[in-house]
Amino acid sequence: MLDAEMLEQLRGAFSGLTAPLTLSVHPGSHVAQGELLELVNDLASTSEKLAVVVQGEPVSPVQLDLLRSGEATGVSFRGVPGGHEFTSLVVALLNADGKGRFPDAAFVERVRALKPGSLRTYISLSCTNCPDVVQALNLVALLNPSIQHQMVDGGLCPDEVRALGIQGVPAVFLGDTLVHVGKSTLADLVEVLEKHLGTQGVARKEETARVYDVAVVGGGPAGVAAAVYSARKGLRTVLVAQKMGGQVQDTLGIENFIGVPRTEGPRLASDLRTHLRGYEAEVLEHRKVERVEDGSPKVIHLQGGERVTAQQVIVASGARWRELNVPGEKEYLGRGVAFCPHCDGPFYKGLPVAVVGGGNSGVEAALDLSNICSQVTLLEFGDALKADAVLVDALRARPNVRVITRARTTAVLGNGEKATGMRYQDRATGVEHELTLDGVFVQIGLSPNSSSVKGLVELNGAGEIVVDAKGRTTVPGIYAAGDVTQTPFKQIVIAMGEGAKVALAAYEDRMRAPAPAQAAAA
Repeated sequence: MLDAEMLEQLRGAFSGLTAPLTLSVHPGSHVAQGELLELVNDLASTSEKLAVVVQGEPVSPVQLDLLRSGEATGVSFRGVPGGHEFTSLVVALLNADGKGRFPDAAFVERVRALKPGSLRTYISLSCTNCPDVVQALNLVALLNPSIQHQMVDGGLCPDEVRALGIQGVPAVFLGDTLVHVGKSTLADLVEVLEKHLGTQGVARKEETARVYDVAVVGGGPAGVAAAVYSARKGLRTVLVAQKMGGQVQDTLGIENFIGVPRTEGPRLASDLRTHLRGYEAEVLEHRKVERVEDGSPKVIHLQGGERVTAQQVIVASGARWRELNVPGEKEYLGRGVAFCPHCDGPFYKGLPVAVVGGGNSGVEAALDLSNICSQVTLLEFGDALKADAVLVDALRARPNVRVITRARTTAVLGNGEKATGMRYQDRATGVEHELTLDGVFVQIGLSPNSSSVKGLVELNGAGEIVVDAKGRTTVPGIYAAGDVTQTPFKQIVIAMGEGAKVALAAYEDRMRAPAPAQAAAA
């Protein structure tokens, strides 16, 4: 199953294993059993620390448990972890041996405080978002012995998928309760688990505020550029982020990053991490910033009680998918409402769906879905589609696509189990219409992640942070850069430049005057 080149790479990756790890396969008669055994035997051939056994109760369709020194780790795979999930299996093996990237001690404490629970994540092997969730929850299980996590290949368990009403992946269940659906970060997933599982009644130590010269909020291109430039000036710098790379992690192909003819989002995110690691800048990953407090110094309050203080703060927290904010949207998320046509489109094969949004992302989504769905209705709020002409022409040529302009989405409809339609208003006549369909794909752009400074600095009507030509906000000592600001054209190369510029501006302000005079000058 694994070619010679892959086997050689795995030998290198597993060369440092120290603990005996066992790939324990449950007996079974499913057609995929042979494929699973072939995969794990190939893996085991790459290290003397890896072994394969067939033991336990028969499981349908197939199941693989990961053992360390003969003991259960809480990590299992029900299905053949191929495709994008092959990486999840490799990462789980490395993590089980203490290898790979782990959160810092403060975040690990949060994970270990979670109460017991058994989680299942239903995935599609073609889903690019699923591995992030699977790997994050596998890590939670490895760090907290009272938690078990199992990846389930929905393609091999269609009856379960139907019974649970799954219409989007990754779908995380606690028992039969859906607790999360869609892409996520480790920080967000731990927050979800704290809500649903609760935490042990152990008093958390009072956090001592970490003190820096410059604190950068956000780990995307703008944030990393700001941190690199700040560290190069010899300033005590910290970067606080939920996920290194930010939205870049979700970009498959990048062909307009000048000087690099082509790269991919995850690769660029890894390069950003590597570049920053070359400087004396601390990284606090898997952190959610609750609010920024003005003062001397500024205080950044993090979820979980941690605090970071700095004389200057650079907000580069980027943006996220914009939601419709209409009745039914959140209720049917993962059960008819989706944001990723690539990941969730296959669940709607042969069914009617709608796409909300007439920009490039919306038209591209409609084109993709028209290849598998019976009917695609594209709704655009404006008087005309905003996408590039070549995309609009391609869309008009699809016989199973209908375009409705001047449409204001007012509700997602459902029967309590799944979405069954949507309601929209004709903005020209005021008349409301209903569509009967099985899925609604929301593609209406990005919303800035500016909530941590809302009420502190000036925001425009779109929620973007208002900055001057050098990235200064309306509060002295607080700066902003990248997609979270009103700077036009949300592009990686622009965000990097803005991050560098704002770091230089902050340093310039620091050198020119002490804090009081600096505040007056800004």
